[in-house]
Amino acid sequence: MPVVLRYKNFKLFFYSNEGNPREPLHIHIRKGEAVAKFWVEPEVKLASSYGMSSSELSELAGVVSDNRETIERAWHEFFS
Repeated sequence: MPVVLRYKNFKLFFYSNEGNPREPLHIHIRKGEAVAKFWVEPEVKLASSYGMSSSELSELAGVVSDNRETIERAWHEFFS
Protein backbone atom coordinates (compact mmCIF):
# COMPACT_ATOMS: atom_id res chain seq x y z
CA MET A 1 0.00 0.00 0.00
CA PRO A 2 2.15 2.90 -1.24
CA VAL A 3 1.49 6.07 0.76
CA VAL A 4 1.70 9.10 -1.53
CA LEU A 5 1.41 11.76 1.19
CA ARG A 6 0.07 12.56 4.61
CA TYR A 7 -2.13 15.52 5.42
CA LYS A 8 -3.06 16.29 9.01
CA ASN A 9 -4.22 12.87 10.31
CA PHE A 10 -5.10 11.60 6.82
CA LYS A 11 -3.08 9.12 4.79
CA LEU A 12 -3.37 9.35 0.99
CA PHE A 13 -2.46 6.08 -0.72
CA PHE A 14 -3.27 3.55 -3.37
CA TYR A 15 -3.34 -0.22 -3.19
CA SER A 16 -0.59 -2.14 -4.95
CA ASN A 17 -3.27 -4.29 -6.60
CA GLU A 18 -5.79 -1.88 -8.09
CA GLY A 19 -7.80 -4.47 -9.99
CA ASN A 20 -7.53 -6.24 -13.31
CA PRO A 21 -8.11 -4.36 -15.45
CA ARG A 22 -6.80 -1.52 -13.32
CA GLU A 23 -9.26 1.22 -12.46
CA PRO A 24 -8.55 4.75 -13.72
CA LEU A 25 -6.22 6.96 -11.68
CA HIS A 26 -7.58 7.49 -8.17
CA ILE A 27 -6.43 7.92 -4.57
CA HIS A 28 -7.68 6.41 -1.32
CA ILE A 29 -7.72 8.44 1.89
CA ARG A 30 -7.96 7.04 5.41
CA LYS A 31 -8.22 8.52 8.88
CA GLY A 32 -8.83 5.80 11.45
CA GLU A 33 -11.91 3.90 10.27
CA ALA A 34 -13.06 6.71 7.97
CA VAL A 35 -12.23 6.25 4.28
CA ALA A 36 -12.74 8.01 0.97
CA LYS A 37 -11.79 7.45 -2.64
CA PHE A 38 -11.29 10.24 -5.16
CA TRP A 39 -10.96 9.92 -8.92
CA VAL A 40 -8.04 12.05 -10.09
CA GLU A 41 -8.60 11.85 -13.85
CA PRO A 42 -10.20 13.32 -15.84
CA GLU A 43 -11.08 15.59 -12.91
CA VAL A 44 -10.88 15.34 -9.13
CA LYS A 45 -14.20 13.88 -8.00
CA LEU A 46 -15.38 11.96 -4.96
CA ALA A 47 -15.96 8.29 -5.83
CA SER A 48 -17.03 7.02 -2.40
CA SER A 49 -16.69 7.72 1.30
CA TYR A 50 -17.56 6.32 4.68
CA GLY A 51 -17.35 8.09 8.03
CA MET A 52 -16.13 11.48 6.81
CA SER A 53 -18.01 14.75 7.13
CA SER A 54 -18.87 16.87 4.13
CA SER A 55 -16.43 19.54 5.33
CA GLU A 56 -13.62 16.96 5.52
CA LEU A 57 -14.47 15.69 2.04
CA SER A 58 -14.49 19.22 0.65
CA GLU A 59 -11.12 19.93 2.26
CA LEU A 60 -9.69 16.65 0.98
CA ALA A 61 -10.91 17.36 -2.56
CA GLY A 62 -8.80 20.52 -2.38
CA VAL A 63 -5.81 18.58 -1.07
CA VAL A 64 -6.11 16.07 -3.92
CA SER A 65 -6.40 18.92 -6.45
CA ASP A 66 -3.41 20.75 -4.98
CA ASN A 67 -1.31 17.56 -5.07
CA ARG A 68 -2.59 16.15 -8.33
CA GLU A 69 0.80 16.15 -10.05
CA THR A 70 2.43 14.33 -7.14
CA ILE A 71 -0.36 11.74 -7.08
CA GLU A 72 -0.21 11.22 -10.86
CA ARG A 73 3.58 10.86 -10.81
CA ALA A 74 3.49 8.33 -7.95
CA TRP A 75 0.77 6.31 -9.69
CA HIS A 76 2.59 6.14 -13.02
CA GLU A 77 5.95 5.37 -11.41
CA PHE A 78 4.50 2.55 -9.35
CA PHE A 79 2.35 0.95 -12.04
CA SER A 80 4.75 1.39 -14.98
